[in-house]
Amino acid sequence: MRFKTLFLAACVVALTLVGIAARADTYPSKSVRIVVPYGSGGGSDVLARQIGTSLQQAWGQGVVVYNKPGASGNIGSQEVVHAAADGYTLLLQNSTMVTNLAVMGKLPYDPEKGLTPIMLLGITPIALVAHPSAQVGSIKDLVAVDKAKPDAFSYGSCGTGTPHHFVMELLKQKTGVAAVHAGYKGCAPALTDVLGGQVPLAVVSANLVTPYAKDGRLRILGVSTAQRYGLLPDTPTFEEQGLKPFDFSIWFALMGPAKLPPAIVTQIAADVEKILADPTVQSNLSNAGVEPYKGSAQDLAKLIKSDAARYLQLAKSANIKAE
Repeated sequence: MRFKTLFLAACVVALTLVGIAARADTYPSKSVRIVVPYGSGGGSDVLARQIGTSLQQAWGQGVVVYNKPGASGNIGSQEVVHAAADGYTLLLQNSTMVTNLAVMGKLPYDPEKGLTPIMLLGITPIALVAHPSAQVGSIKDLVAVDKAKPDAFSYGSCGTGTPHHFVMELLKQKTGVAAVHAGYKGCAPALTDVLGGQVPLAVVSANLVTPYAKDGRLRILGVSTAQRYGLLPDTPTFEEQGLKPFDFSIWFALMGPAKLPPAIVTQIAADVEKILADPTVQSNLSNAGVEPYKGSAQDLAKLIKSDAARYLQLAKSANIKAE
């Protein structure tokens, strides 16, 4: 009787594995939904729509981008966490996920256990900009003016606990500059106020400032990545100005629910990798401020873990807390 029970159990396991393999071989056999946990128009949304359109052509199945903003990306992310692990509900998330974890201490879901990493998709650097009236054009200038006129600077960011906020607090630690933070609800209002001179400095996504740098309405003091940004080739990085190490960016990634079958992860990653290699797609994303960045599921898992640790450390040292 015991042998028969074991035999039947083995058969069930074998049939389950065969079923998973069969589903992976025929994937996708119906419409796929990509959840973007933010509003339309941002980097995550642009990426999702570009990839979704291309996947729809490659797969011959509908790919629907579904924006579900709220709670700094937590609402849409939770929906994917609780979805079936069959590859038909995916998540296009960005590094705000780990900064949320750092400032809140705990999320409604576990980013490492509740989601399956699929691949890294792209990055956007963060830029520190100044209104011309601030009379600074580099990090060296900023330090010099701050020493001559203590407490002269305040800065706007895209919000408390955003990657932009973290970048400026790290820069303050490395330079000793004392700039008071003004958290806005998004990059657009922070950019508006620095353009109008209401705040002398702002840290925003680098792609947003390129037109104003060209016409002289803003001065870009540096970008946050180790390599120069394609849309601002003449702007030095913070590292080039002596702040080493300093390599922070907003990264974008594709994920699925926990326990997504490896065969489906491999297929999605391979198909998306082909899309990101297309020069037209690269040009479209670059114009939208996103630089394609290839990274495997393993690379993404390591990045989530390492960024969670370094953002948590910075949140403690800079006393960054959720509002």
